[in-house]
Amino acid sequence: MLYRLILLFTLFFLPLSIFAVTPNNKFGISLAQPNVDQFSQVKELVNSNGGDWGYITLIIEEKDRNKEKWQEIFNNLRRLHLIPIIRLATSAEGENWRRPEVKDAQKWVDFLDSLNWVTKNRYIILFNEPNHGREWGGEVDAKSYAKVSLEFAKKLKEKNKDFFVMLAGMDASAPSWMPGMEDEEIFLRKMLIDSVSEPFPSGFGSQKVDLHAARNPVSSTPINIFNYIDGWASHSYPNPGFSGSPYASGRGTVRTYEWELGLLKELGINKELPVFITETGWKRGIEGIVADYFQTAYENVWLQDDRVKAVTPFVFDYQGEPFLDFSWRKYNSQEYYQQYYSVKSMVKIKGEPAQIEKGWINFKLPTDLVVQSTYHFKVKLENQGQAVWDKNDGYELGVMGYEEKKTNYLFDDLKDINPFEEKDVYFTLKTNEDLGQKKIKFILQKNNKNILLSDEWNIKILPLPSLKFETWGRGDDYEIQIWDVDDQLVFKKKSLSVKKSLGQLKDIQNIALDELYRVVLLKPYHLPRQEFVVFKKDSNKIKFRPLLPFDFNNDGTFSFKDITSIFKK
Repeated sequence: MLYRLILLFTLFFLPLSIFAVTPNNKFGISLAQPNVDQFSQVKELVNSNGGDWGYITLIIEEKDRNKEKWQEIFNNLRRLHLIPIIRLATSAEGENWRRPEVKDAQKWVDFLDSLNWVTKNRYIILFNEPNHGREWGGEVDAKSYAKVSLEFAKKLKEKNKDFFVMLAGMDASAPSWMPGMEDEEIFLRKMLIDSVSEPFPSGFGSQKVDLHAARNPVSSTPINIFNYIDGWASHSYPNPGFSGSPYASGRGTVRTYEWELGLLKELGINKELPVFITETGWKRGIEGIVADYFQTAYENVWLQDDRVKAVTPFVFDYQGEPFLDFSWRKYNSQEYYQQYYSVKSMVKIKGEPAQIEKGWINFKLPTDLVVQSTYHFKVKLENQGQAVWDKNDGYELGVMGYEEKKTNYLFDDLKDINPFEEKDVYFTLKTNEDLGQKKIKFILQKNNKNILLSDEWNIKILPLPSLKFETWGRGDDYEIQIWDVDDQLVFKKKSLSVKKSLGQLKDIQNIALDELYRVVLLKPYHLPRQEFVVFKKDSNKIKFRPLLPFDFNNDGTFSFKDITSIFKK
């Protein structure tokens, strides 16, 4: 009984989030250059065998901040279901990368915010391995990196809370050899303890950072940079020599991130940080062994650890030094090394990343319809969000509202409605015998979940109207056709009788009242006549000019063929 009470208490009070884990495909790859032509091969690798929405780590250099170029890259990734992780880079100065400055932050933020991202989370990594001097202007400077990264992180989060900010991945195996290199632990201690604290802003999480417990603190004032950091980027390489065992643990292994998270705890960082292994991999060796190592690391380490959200090994394609031995594509070939095919064959998860859904469902439709009728209308979809609206991804249009189950609707399938595109979507509506008012809303759904809701469409279902028509002549072989403004035939009836120049068409279906229609009167071997009418409730009247008996070949027009048909007879 006690066990049941404890279980009930636990289930009732535990956070709901543990029951609503979003499916996530951890597989990914890093690219040295954003080669659009290779994105499809990346998709085949990371989204294979049941997978969807894998990751791709890309680098944006400051000289390459071209909005049109990168928006097209993001649009390609969106279509291929690849989630970008963007690492920021400055520009090369000889053998070094220029050291970024605090003043650089605003231009970066403005550029990054100008893009329509692929997913709600905008994954950003603040530069690369700053415990290497060549990555930081030629000289390691932990305090400088702390100030720059704090400014970048603050401005990004203040600009848009959807920026998912990570510090640079570190070289966990670097020795303390200043000014060219610094041990990662020493670097992090200096970075956190020697930096200047900033006031905690409103609008962000309340989680504080406690560095008072850190060993040998230079300052007792805690830095709040981790209030702006959302995840941990790790370079979990299997050392020594990029040839270590996939079963090894600790610093300098495929489990380096575990050591890093432990170090952060020791330094007083109590924030739970999801891990993104944006670099890892083995140096070229025996091809089959490297492939087995990758498979072992995935199956026994990374996929088993819920803290790890993505693994993007380095590097998909590099055709020269210094990273030729890490390339997954063979030298001067379109073929790949065995690890590509081994990882491709692994079972994966269909990821479901959050995307911002925004847009409108616009329509201008008749309000007075009639019973027992079929209508063909259209609504306009305008996509202002991040997702591509497509049936294959679970998107569909429907209706909701009073009595929607009694009225039949059939919408065209949605196909490739990209962000910032508009598209007309046609639908068929069938009314039954029920009269009266109806309030209907159009709804865009994804996998049966509501995405967008239109304004209300108030319609009135009325009895079938009739039409009295006048024309010179008589007989029981008249036909009336009714065409809408889009020149679509909506109703016709044959074998109508005209007596004393008067006829009547009863129970007209498929028309909307107070809308303009073209009404055509036909009789065999006579030229047709047409008039325009706006149908009203109950009875309507129309007068046709006399039908002329000059359609000798009965094709609906008067032409030379009619004359020749006389002689043929």
